[in-house]
Amino acid sequence: MHINPYGRDPVLLAVELVNDPPSSLAELVERCLGAGLVREWEPVPADLTAVRAFLDRWTAVVDAEPGPGRAHLLNALLAEGTGPPRLTDHDGHWHLHHRDDDLGLAGVLHALIATGTATHLVTRGMDRLGRCAAPGCERVFADVSRNGRRRYCSARCGNTDAVRRHRGAQRPPEPTGELTGAAAGRSSRARA
Repeated sequence: MHINPYGRDPVLLAVELVNDPPSSLAELVERCLGAGLVREWEPVPADLTAVRAFLDRWTAVVDAEPGPGRAHLLNALLAEGTGPPRLTDHDGHWHLHHRDDDLGLAGVLHALIATGTATHLVTRGMDRLGRCAAPGCERVFADVSRNGRRRYCSARCGNTDAVRRHRGAQRPPEPTGELTGAAAGRSSRARA
């Protein structure tokens, strides 16, 4: 299986790697292969550091306001990590590469994630990356929903926040020391 550089696969892999960073090179390789990345490279220790640095820069794209600022940051990643598109059949079927063939794992991920993110944003909308709206949650998400209104990293965060807001709306107001309503009327009659 090939990871699709034109769809959501590389973006979802980036989200996964940002939200749950790999602790070792072996874990990074395992997760990339599990996501469908075809192994055309031999991992080296520097790959883990390079991928972490790239993901920090990718996270800046997520945190940027949708529009020109986000496009500028992503264009820089594209310029640094991708090459001219070209056809290749290295594994028996024709497909496009947006990178050189001799890249290591970090370079391949840079090219795939940058290209996939650009495609994700231009086909789904420049606002389709974000941070979870739940208080205290810093996780990122890629909005691949139909309606494009995702605000949370997971259904769990969305449900937890909905319960928190519901309970907040159900609480009686905090006493301010001022009497209101019927209690104010009783108090004024008692003074008279």
